[in-house]
Amino acid sequence: MEALAVLTTVGNEEQANTIARELVARRHAACVNIVVGVRSVYRWKGKICKDSEYLLLAKTTVAEYPAVVETIRELHTYELPEILALRVDLATDDFLAWIAASLDKDAAFVDDDVDEGVTIPLDDTNF
Repeated sequence: MEALAVLTTVGNEEQANTIARELVARRHAACVNIVVGVRSVYRWKGKICKDSEYLLLAKTTVAEYPAVVETIRELHTYELPEILALRVDLATDDFLAWIAASLDKDAAFVDDDVDEGVTIPLDDTNF
């Protein structure tokens, strides 16, 4: 199994949560980290722009990459979403096994709902 870390940025918390949840619920990613407080400076349509964004870092596999891209494009509001995949050259065997097990669509899962008792809302008071 070849692991990937896929990065994308979004403009608001709601979209970050939606994309992260769907990637995990559809078993295209084992985990998606949402990094708050990213500042992006970029050139777009001849202008230099500066925005606050959320960075999503999805742990997945090469085999799931096309589905990850499709899901991000489906749910993203940007005209040209950033979708970058970085190959994972080194990782612990047990973490790689967890990724593979999390993406196994044939495995029996007890509950695919988000455990609300553990979920921490994203706001500045949590950091």
